[in-house]
Amino acid sequence: MRLVAALGGNALARRGEPIDARVQRGNAAVAARALAPLLDRHTVTITHGNGPQVGLLLLESEADPQVDAYPLDLLGAESEGMIGYLLEQALMHERPGLRFATLLTQTVVDPADPAFGAPSKPIGPVYEEGAALRLAHERRFEIRPDGGGWRRVVASPEPRRLLEEEVLEELVAAGVTVIAAGGGGVPVTLDAAGRPHGVEAVVDKDLVAALLARQLGAEALLLLTDIDGVYRGFGTPAATRVESLTAAEAEELVAAGEAGAGSMAPKLLAAARFARGGGLAVIAALEEAEQALTGEAGTRVMPAPVAAAAPTASGDG
Repeated sequence: MRLVAALGGNALARRGEPIDARVQRGNAAVAARALAPLLDRHTVTITHGNGPQVGLLLLESEADPQVDAYPLDLLGAESEGMIGYLLEQALMHERPGLRFATLLTQTVVDPADPAFGAPSKPIGPVYEEGAALRLAHERRFEIRPDGGGWRRVVASPEPRRLLEEEVLEELVAAGVTVIAAGGGGVPVTLDAAGRPHGVEAVVDKDLVAALLARQLGAEALLLLTDIDGVYRGFGTPAATRVESLTAAEAEELVAAGEAGAGSMAPKLLAAARFARGGGLAVIAALEEAEQALTGEAGTRVMPAPVAAAAPTASGDG
């Protein structure tokens, strides 16, 4: 079957680890070993998060006061190439007989999307108030409180389509395992002549994973993270994993505020969108990717009603 495997933002840079090349190579090898059994039996397209990597690139870009900070579309493209390279090489080590390609992917968004008037996606490091206000003045950043500090926030518009969708379909149809739309893809708008232009935004990677799966006609979407599913009573001694949800139940959890906006909520929304189109979505731990597809692990989100109690959800971003 055709399936899309979406690796969470911590797949290559896990919580508490330094984001250096050695660590990312090691984590890429772990991800490749988890995905390799799926490659033996299915047509797999891979996408991934890039939050820690873009944060690092943003810091590097801001380090030289003589140079204007790179715009987010360029940083997103940089991270797509870097992470794609690491994953592609690790997969080649696991399955040298297969063909792989990393496709730099542009995600089309609407310039009139209300998100551009209400930036909400935190990016980059946490600043003290004085430094944050200075950056807001000097670089015209939108800054908001975040925990004990301040962070830059940018627009997170709705993904409309992938500009390279025809090329992607041709590669998949030819039997190539493609790594695409990393970090939600590079956000672009189209002018009157249909030409793309990068914009200062970050498109949600999970919603783009669902869009990618729909455009490819995939039968399954695996949202792989560092949490092994959706939990009832998450973070308490009585926490239990929910085995299945309907698309409507997943959406109700998000609407009720029972899933963190930056953690499990985007995954539940993405899973529900894909399931409403008739596919199977599973939220599971990366290490259990194979078992998630067979129903032995993770939380399955399906269009048809199932017997499941509504849980309180939380998890990885």
